[in-house]
Formats: sequence, C-alpha cells, structure tokens
Amino acid sequence: MGWLERHRWFALAGVATLAFALASLTLERGRAAAATFDLGYFLVTITIAAAMFGNAWRERGQSRNFWLLMASGCLIWACDSGTWNYYELVRRLSVPTPWFMDVALFLHLVPMIAAVGLRPHRAEREPRFHGGTLEFLLLLVWWVFLYAFLVFPWQYISLDAPLYEKNFASLYLVETGVFVLVLGISARAAHGGWRKVYLNLMLASLFYAVGAQFFSLAIDKGQYYSGSRYDIPLVGAVSWMAATALSALGWRPEAAMAAERDRWGTVASPLGAAAILSLPALGLWTFLGDQSPLPVRSFRLFAVLTAMLVLGAFAFVRQYIQDRALIRLLGESRGSFENEQRLQTHLVQREKLASLGRLIAGAAHEIDQPVTAIMEHSEKLWSSSRLTREQDTLVRKIVNHAQRTHDLISNLLSFAQHGSAAEKKMVDLSVLLQRSVQMRELQLHEQNIHIELSMDEKLTQVWGDGHQLFQAFVQIVENALDALEEAGGGVLRVSAVNHQNDVVVQFSDSGPGIREPHRVFDPFYTTKPIGKGTGLGLSAVYGVVQDHQGQITCHNKPEGGALFILRLPAPSQAGAHALAAARS
Repeated sequence: MGWLERHRWFALAGVATLAFALASLTLERGRAAAATFDLGYFLVTITIAAAMFGNAWRERGQSRNFWLLMASGCLIWACDSGTWNYYELVRRLSVPTPWFMDVALFLHLVPMIAAVGLRPHRAEREPRFHGGTLEFLLLLVWWVFLYAFLVFPWQYISLDAPLYEKNFASLYLVETGVFVLVLGISARAAHGGWRKVYLNLMLASLFYAVGAQFFSLAIDKGQYYSGSRYDIPLVGAVSWMAATALSALGWRPEAAMAAERDRWGTVASPLGAAAILSLPALGLWTFLGDQSPLPVRSFRLFAVLTAMLVLGAFAFVRQYIQDRALIRLLGESRGSFENEQRLQTHLVQREKLASLGRLIAGAAHEIDQPVTAIMEHSEKLWSSSRLTREQDTLVRKIVNHAQRTHDLISNLLSFAQHGSAAEKKMVDLSVLLQRSVQMRELQLHEQNIHIELSMDEKLTQVWGDGHQLFQAFVQIVENALDALEEAGGGVLRVSAVNHQNDVVVQFSDSGPGIREPHRVFDPFYTTKPIGKGTGLGLSAVYGVVQDHQGQITCHNKPEGGALFILRLPAPSQAGAHALAAARS
C-alpha cells in the first residue's frame, strides 16, 4: 500500500482546502463566494459527524462513548453551519449580530471535551468509579454559566454588539484552548492509534482556533464576508478533522495500561475544584466591582446563585454515587479476599495431607509387622494354662493394647491410601446417603436422636468411587451422631440437591457445634476422649472429596449445631460417556 493510498483522506482534505483557497481568492464578494463557503463548510461538518457516528457504531465500550460524544458535538456544529446557509443562501440576508445560534457554536465543544475526558485510550487495572454522565452534565452547566455570565447579558439584557462580539470571541478562544489542552494531555499519555487520533484533532483544533481569531478580527474591522480569504483556515481545519475521523479506525486505536506520564487525574480534579470555587468569587466581583448596568448585574448575580445550586447538587450526587461505588468495591474486595483465603486454606490442607500420607504409609507398614507378631505371640501365651492370675491379666492388657495399635495402623493406612487409584464410575449419591443413614438409624430410637433425609427426586449422578464416598458419608454421620449423643439427643438433617453444575450435600445437626471449625480437617485433631477417636476420620473425608474434585466446608450455625457442606461436580451426559470410555 503506497503513501497516497494510506493517507488518501488527508490528501483529499488538502485538495479541498486548496480548491477553496483558489475560489476565495478568485471570486468576488457575492452569492457565489458565500455559496462556495457555506455549502462546503456545512458538508464537511456533516461528514465529520457521520464519520464519527460510524466509528461509534463499529466500536465498543469507552471507545464507542468517545465517538458518540464527538459526533454529537460535530452535529451541533453542523446545525450552526446549516443556519448560515439558510440565512445567506435561502433568505439572502446577512447573518445578524448578535447571532442567536452562537450559543450552539459555543456549546458544540462541551461534549467533545467530555469525550476526551473519558480517556478511551486507557485500560484500567481495576474497576473504578465511572461518573461520565454526571461529569458531562457538570461540565455543560459550567460552560453554560460562563456563556450566561459573560455573553448573554450583552445579547439580550442590555444589547451591546461590540462588547458581545468581544466577550464571545474571548470565551470561545478559552474554550477551544481547553479542548486543545485536554487533547494534548491525552496524546502525551496515549500510544499507537489513540495518540494519532489525539494529535491530529489537537493540531486541527489549534489551527481552527487561530483561524477563528482572524475571522473575529475581520468582523471587527468590517472586512469579513462569507467565502473570503479569512475562511481558508477554517475550511482547512474542518477538512483535517474530517480526514482524522475517516482514518481513525484504520489506525487501530486500542486501550493500554496507564503510563506514569498520564497526568489527567492531577489536572482534571484541580480544574473541577477551581470551576466550583470560582462561582462565589464571580458573585463577589459582580456585587462589589462590576460597573455594568443594574439589569446586567442583577442577571449575573442570579446566574451565579443558580449555578451554585446546580453545581452543588451535582457535587453532592456525584459524591453519593462514588461512596456507593466504593462500598460495592469494598464488598467485592472482601469477598475476593475471603475466597483467596479459603483457597489458600484448601491448598495448605491438601499439601499437608499429601505429605503426611506419604510419611504415614511408610511408617505404618514398618510398625504393622512387629505389632502383628506381638499379637500372635501374646495370644499363644494367653492360651497357656500355666499362667498365674497376675500374668493372665498382664497378657490380656498386652493383647488389648496391641489390638488398639493394630486398629490405629489400619486407620493410618486407610488415610494414606485415600488418594490412590480407584475404580470410578457414575455413582448415585441418593443410594449411598440412604445406606449411610440406615446403618445407624435402627440404633437411635432409645437415644432421642432423629435423622431426617431429603433429596431431589432426580439427583444427578457423579463420577467417583462409590466405596470411598460411602465411607466419607458414614464418617460425617458418625461424628454428628456422637455430638448429638453427648448433647442428650437432637436432629440430624441430611439433604442433597442439584445446584448449577454441582451436587450439594449438607449434614446439619442440632448439637453443641464444633469448638474449632477451622481445624476440624487437620490430621489427629479430635475432641473425643482418648481411645475413642484418632483424629483421622474427617481428614480422610477431606482427602476423598478433594480426590473427587469437590469441596467440603464446615462451620457452626448461628442457631447452634454444626453444618458440613459437600460440593461434588456433576458431569454432563456427554462428559460422563467420555469418562467411561476413557476408563475402559
């Protein structure tokens, strides 16, 4: 692609500007010169608005908002240009001074300044408060106030055409300067395509501001007419903007992380504060030092009071919205922290169990052999009829303690092997839960303990080892019943429901609760008397649930009692077939 093809819109803008320059220098003052400028200027501003609306249609997010606001400003600009065509070409009248559409010309820059304030070039690392609409309204009210304070009195309150032209030109120059300033700040912070967009708009606006000053000076001297040489800079500036709008998406403007040189926040906040604080200063000047006629001073005081009320209300609403947004972000941060803490706990617990399992597996095998030998020889010695009563008692104790040690080793080996490879298939949890409850239900009638079981009618099956899951359910039920037995009775509620892509199983008892819920899955942690529990049961349950890619949590309920929640993933039908095929 050649240079001319890459920059075809800018080349066309240059040709259009050159053609108008030749026409303005050739044509005499009259209808032909006016038609050349008015129609051409109107068509170019409409082209800018249409191109920017097209960019908004193809973009997303803040980029779309940027182009929409820019296009809105250009559309207001085109309306002002259209009224010039109506007066000069249709009605064949000179545009009067003061001109009622000057307020549209003045306000067309407000949405364009707000567009740059959106900073579409910047990708935020974190969610932040977006008050774009409120900030735009505040900006609009501020510029409307300035227009009403400085220009409006000499247009409608006490007509003074020269003073009107002077104040309007000065204020419009300041507004254009602010637009150029914010474009320059954004261009300094942007990269790639966005920097090209900002720089071209900034240079075109700067060129337009200079041309507008020559335009105003020519009007003051009575030398201006539509289509004169004073319009050449204006045509060149708007043609430049049109080329920028038509070329912008070809530069692929993309948001990037904010650079250190992005000082927009350090500039925007003081400017906003200065705008609000200037209101009482202007009101005081009007009351003490303004030498304008009384109607003008009265109107200005009224404008200051109105602006103070409106801007004060905006500031209050903005602070309220920002506080609500900060509260929401704080809640999200707290939730993220709790999730991260929970995940960290799961990872630590899993690594702890894995390391302990490897240690236990080796130690238990070494201990099991001598313990088995002790039991065998003790039983042979016990069966001897030549033992005295005291010897028989000692041998009985040896056999009992050896049996306890053997049971402990069995539990240790079972704990160490919870993550070993097992035969997995689609398992119906409703059957496992019913069996785990029925094992103890018949023994509870005399203990004032009741078990309530509720499940979804079509409980989704899970992929897992039925024996391991059954042992896990039995262990949780046993722990809950032991707690209820110590409390003198109560209710154990077991439920299983489908929730999104998981099967959620809950064990809720009405017992005294757990002393330290955060330690309940730690190996060897138990609150039971010595000889009744090893502290490995719930640790093994935790390992089984983790091995099935699930989650288990425990906490005490506000009304009393403990609550265990298991979440096991339920594969889709297609996923289940795939797992079964892979297993086979």
